[in-house]
Amino acid sequence: MATLLRADPTFYASPRLAAQAPPETLAYVVLVNPGEGPDGLATLDADRSSKTYGAVLNTLTTTHAGDELHHFGWNACSSALCPYAAHPHVERRYLLAPGIRSSRIYVIDTKPDPRAPRIVKTIEPEEIANRAGYSRPHTSHCGPDGIYVSALGSPTGDGPGGIFIIDHDSFDVRGRWELDRGPQYLAYDFWWHLGYDTMVTSEWGTPKMIENGVNPEILLKGGYGHQLHIWDLPKRRHRQVIDLGAEQQMVLELRPAHDPSKAYGFVGVVTSLKDLSASVWAWYQDGTTWKARKVIEIPAEPADPEQLPPLLKGFKAVPPLISDINLSLDDRFLYVSCWGTGEFLQYDVSDPFNPKKTGSVHLGGIVRRAAHPNSGPLNGGPQMVEVSRDGKRVYVSNGLYKAWDDQFYPDGLKGWVAKLDAGDSGGIEFDRKFFVQSDQRFHQVHLEGGDASSDSYCFA
Repeated sequence: MATLLRADPTFYASPRLAAQAPPETLAYVVLVNPGEGPDGLATLDADRSSKTYGAVLNTLTTTHAGDELHHFGWNACSSALCPYAAHPHVERRYLLAPGIRSSRIYVIDTKPDPRAPRIVKTIEPEEIANRAGYSRPHTSHCGPDGIYVSALGSPTGDGPGGIFIIDHDSFDVRGRWELDRGPQYLAYDFWWHLGYDTMVTSEWGTPKMIENGVNPEILLKGGYGHQLHIWDLPKRRHRQVIDLGAEQQMVLELRPAHDPSKAYGFVGVVTSLKDLSASVWAWYQDGTTWKARKVIEIPAEPADPEQLPPLLKGFKAVPPLISDINLSLDDRFLYVSCWGTGEFLQYDVSDPFNPKKTGSVHLGGIVRRAAHPNSGPLNGGPQMVEVSRDGKRVYVSNGLYKAWDDQFYPDGLKGWVAKLDAGDSGGIEFDRKFFVQSDQRFHQVHLEGGDASSDSYCFA
């Protein structure tokens, strides 16, 4: 009898089809322990018809202390439907949660009980070091042929950082991705244009440069990352550097157009040495080369030095500190988190080179401490942002990285996750029924069945 193999029903050939999927009922969010204990993964009720909507349904605790879980991701997603995919029948079942401090990666199974995931395998730092030569895993993306993971540096805490591959099925580390890295040394995020055989990577710093907080000497010398790197994806070779200029410090989150026929995307820059402003740049293909152009600039806000942490007192201003951006699946709305000022912004980027501001709210902030409708004054600010597949729901959390949290919010950062509702024509407003707080720090959010930053698509 013939066996009929079907693709995972949460895989979609195009972003347009993904946007028509049923709304999520669960959200998963990483918990970082501010003390000495282990971290975890919380399951939140995202079903608006549920009596426990907006509540924590379950908390998974990891097996080790000191991991500092960071950007996590699915083992497989819609990219598995690409015509050349090696694993078209793999399931979106497992979440891979890297510890940016320990270099340990937890493989978490969501299938037996999606409300109560469980750890089924642990990838130890020695395996990553021995097979790939990397440490401090940061971001994972499910690719057509494996799980891609970025790493900030080498096992010694120096560079270079880069990307390694984990097998879809066994979760064994295959090895280093780069065959020829060219001049690339610093690493952070990565994404791709599957239709153009192109990968784009960004830069933060080596582990030694970032693990004890922002180093003012490195920052003022323009020593943190300020470049984008363009790669030949199938050949695994470096092709081009786009230098935004040494004053543009910490070129972080990458969000390419979801439409695989489009060759552009957006990247956030944390701060400018010129005036502490933050910015968003659009990269794009121009003939046979790639270029980048600043399309959004957000100024710093003057502030009383007495209200500022020691790191900022001399500047007499609050920098916006763009720490994350996200793009809706229809490529229409870009969301920008300003972790320093506490502002969360929405832009219409239908014309990617002429964004139009369409929404803004405030939560927390170094000085403002803006409240949610269901809270008192908040610290932290909008940090990681996730957008539902249909673009109608936006989730924001406030934890960044423990050493940096403590520098910018020295009174201690209490974790929160808020949800906002987005209008069809723009505009965002708080969902008063969804606001979660914790003594632990919330980092990244991912949604059941996928979201705006989980998947890449091979068809328009």
